[in-house]
Amino acid sequence: MAPSPATPPIHSTTSHQPQPPPPPPPPRSPQPSPAQLGQHRLSLPFPLRLTLCTSIATLTGLSLGVSHGAQTAALRFRAEHAHKLPKTATGWYLYHKSKNYNVMFGGVREALKMGAKVSVYVAGFFTIEEAVDRARGTKDFGSTVVGGLGVAGAFSAWNRFPLAVAARTAKLGLLVGLGFGLVQDTIGLARGRRPAYMNLLLLQSPNDSTSAA
Repeated sequence: MAPSPATPPIHSTTSHQPQPPPPPPPPRSPQPSPAQLGQHRLSLPFPLRLTLCTSIATLTGLSLGVSHGAQTAALRFRAEHAHKLPKTATGWYLYHKSKNYNVMFGGVREALKMGAKVSVYVAGFFTIEEAVDRARGTKDFGSTVVGGLGVAGAFSAWNRFPLAVAARTAKLGLLVGLGFGLVQDTIGLARGRRPAYMNLLLLQSPNDSTSAA
């Protein structure tokens, strides 16, 4: 038999088109410089500062609520069952089992309540502080004092304190706001943010302090 002729090579009919260039990467958001961060309280923008402080307040409230709620539930259980204490081993087992259940339930319930209350008050404090900062156009301890007094007033109104107790609560809010505000001003001054009252004390205008920086 005669050998079959070789099959001619098949050439691709598709032309080699140049590939389009890859799309450029999306622009990255500019990172704030240390000087820009220094203009914020605690060197943190307000959303981040509010989230961080509220989270810390929630965890603190949960811890305090668990301890206080468990202790209160244990004392209440002992007082309610003081007249009918068990006399057998099985009775004591059921007594402690019920007590542990009530202590655990009371601790969790009080933890949720305390965590929610503390987080709401802390969020209100920082929100009032930021609102007063924006209304005044400056950041100093005055806005923090207003925030402390506002939270103290809301706390007194919610609990319906008498006038004497409300006055003591307002005094405590004033002292806390003043102390925390001065701490923030000190940190801001170290970061290059001079409070407005410093310009008055040094008899300088804001433009002079900016040009000096």
